[in-house]
Amino acid sequence: MFVLAMRSIRHRPGRFLATLLAAFLGAAIIMTFNSLHDTAGQSGVDPVSAETLTISASVVGGYGTLLVFFAVASTLTVNVRQRAAELELLRCSGATPGQLRRMVVGEAVAVALLGATPAIGPAVLGGRVLLEVFQDSGQVAEPVGAAFGPVALSSGLGVTLLASAGAAYLAVRRATHRREPRGRARTFLAYGALVAGAASVTSAFAFSASDEALMAPCAYGAILLSVGFASLSPRLLKGVLGGLSPSGASGWLAVRNLRERAARLAGILVSLVLFTAVSTATLTMQAVESEAIESSGLVKSVDAKNLETLNFTVVGIIVVFVCVMLVNSLYAATTYRAREFGQQRLAGATPGQVLGMVGAEGLVLTLTGAFFGTLAALAGIVPFTVVRTDEVLPGQTLGIWAAVVATAATVTLGTSLLTARRVLRTPAVGAVAVTA
Repeated sequence: MFVLAMRSIRHRPGRFLATLLAAFLGAAIIMTFNSLHDTAGQSGVDPVSAETLTISASVVGGYGTLLVFFAVASTLTVNVRQRAAELELLRCSGATPGQLRRMVVGEAVAVALLGATPAIGPAVLGGRVLLEVFQDSGQVAEPVGAAFGPVALSSGLGVTLLASAGAAYLAVRRATHRREPRGRARTFLAYGALVAGAASVTSAFAFSASDEALMAPCAYGAILLSVGFASLSPRLLKGVLGGLSPSGASGWLAVRNLRERAARLAGILVSLVLFTAVSTATLTMQAVESEAIESSGLVKSVDAKNLETLNFTVVGIIVVFVCVMLVNSLYAATTYRAREFGQQRLAGATPGQVLGMVGAEGLVLTLTGAFFGTLAALAGIVPFTVVRTDEVLPGQTLGIWAAVVATAATVTLGTSLLTARRVLRTPAVGAVAVTA
């Protein structure tokens, strides 16, 4: 099966391009920030600089690890679903489910290794640039030199390979399982995340306005709530679709397709919910904190500068990964629908109606993800603002939220419509014949 996996990669490299890109970016980010551990571990580094570097590496490295898994999992899930016919043919030819799992996992590990290895060079340069940023802001002493050692290398390669193998195993296991999974464990974890998130944001009222740790329970609570909503995304999407009354051919087709494909679109909705919640909550709370410090006439401490740097870095990483996840998932999912689009056109739908359908689907997904992501963000923002400034909702919220939602909408609608337009260039008869 390993030989078959290598032949599959060699003959169809385009299919694995999304996974390769996710692995490259993930490994580069993880190694860049974990190189701070190597830098902090050098002899002669003062305790304050070492603490700053260690905290930054630990926090952002943790976020990066989760995002790598989500990014790789989303691309591999779409890849495996599109190969359902191929996997079924192999099963009919005598391949066992275990052999299929080994083949797909072998492909994923090989692609991840090809993507992670070239990321070493950019990670070395990124670690040096990141250290200079900390030194320019006075958070790390000037004599400290950059280092790239075993911690960065082992974490980057190890996390990327493990995430790829685990995500591939889960994706092919679902694809080869004959019965629909009940999903009780996922539901339990989703509600557990919602309860833990609610408890976390509520605990903010036990802090005082001057506590440096005030932002932590609010931020973590918003993240946990967004994870809970994201885990329930198929149910949430079905609930939203149940209340829609579409008009026109494009709207009717969009709602009907979304109802049939709600489970398959969960990965896209997960990205939108997490992106909206984490970005809106983190940037708004940081803006409130910076304004409160400035209005009090105080100078930002080293800890405050560290927190600000971490917040902006985390949001930047999330933006990059979510964009990669959305583009990869939407491009693959829309390209795979070439036969569906051809059948609709042969049944009488015009190319404009098909594009309208795709646009309506993207709009519904964007609004649904933004709505539940906003709920999670507000659950963290409101307690923080009440305790920190005695206000309920800060004035910065609307502008930040609009920018976040506009970014999500641009990526979602732009990728969907551009890919659909490219697919529609193929004549309807040819699209049905080629993919039949």
